Amino acid sequence: MTTEALLKVFKTMTDPTRVRLLALLEREELAVQELTEILGIPQSTVSRHLGILREAGALHDRRAGTHVYYSLALPDEPVWHAAWDLARKALLDDPDARADAAALTAVFRARATRTRDWFEAVGPEWDALRRVLTDEVHRARAITKLVPAGLKVADIGTGTGVLAIELARAGLSVVAVDHAEKMLQAARDSARIAGVDQRITFRVGEATALPVRANQLDGVFAHMVLQYLPRPQDALAEMLRVLRAGGRAVLVDFVAHEKAWLQQKLNTQWAGFEPATLRDWLTKAGFVDVSIDTHAAEPGSELPATFIAAARKPKKKTDG
Repeated sequence: MTTEALLKVFKTMTDPTRVRLLALLEREELAVQELTEILGIPQSTVSRHLGILREAGALHDRRAGTHVYYSLALPDEPVWHAAWDLARKALLDDPDARADAAALTAVFRARATRTRDWFEAVGPEWDALRRVLTDEVHRARAITKLVPAGLKVADIGTGTGVLAIELARAGLSVVAVDHAEKMLQAARDSARIAGVDQRITFRVGEATALPVRANQLDGVFAHMVLQYLPRPQDALAEMLRVLRAGGRAVLVDFVAHEKAWLQQKLNTQWAGFEPATLRDWLTKAGFVDVSIDTHAAEPGSELPATFIAAARKPKKKTDG
């Protein structure tokens, strides 16, 4: 490494505000507005420091609609990681860093509240809004991933219960989970009308904290759910926790896209996902036998491509 490159590392790591930023972005992907709120400093100052970090190659940025989210992504050179280890240790006794951690927790709560409030407001009208997803085809494809009848599965983010009802009709016992009570009430009503309410248990809960004991389910479904979660990785870890050994997770969502109108209409936090990213998340969560099939939108459709991902919880520690 040249002297100039070494000086760049030192310059980047010796500013207290930049170190605080990196500590936050190591923990969570955050937007400028959220960083401003956490640090309590002007947006122009946050943007200036982010610009320096990005120029140094220490950040990854992801655009989602009108927002840009940043996360830590240090260069591969060992000196960067050695310098960051030292800087991180220096924060252990820093009162500002402890305050930042508390403020970050508040940001997490605010994100979850905004999403929950939106779904509570939409309530039973979700079925009409949902038509933009053309999800009947995708549900049918997803159901084929879990056979035969008699399995116990969860429909995570069940909404008004459309998928849960189809799973129940297919002979499965379903735990339908949603964080919006209005959605669940609409789902209960629909299940009763469909005559399958005896096969479905409705529970209020979050995708990242499922109201299910560990090792209870044969399968979990998450249909157009990941795009609403600040950290989809946490939901994948929860899916693994509640599955029995050998159980399967089936995920349906959009492939990464640049259709801002769709994000605005559906109030999502992610503009789809790259299959490689999802595969990496599933593998790191502990899943094996990961398969991801992508499906182009129908000709003339303004929708992005979708994917169906399936993965299995190992049957034993050596499985995989």
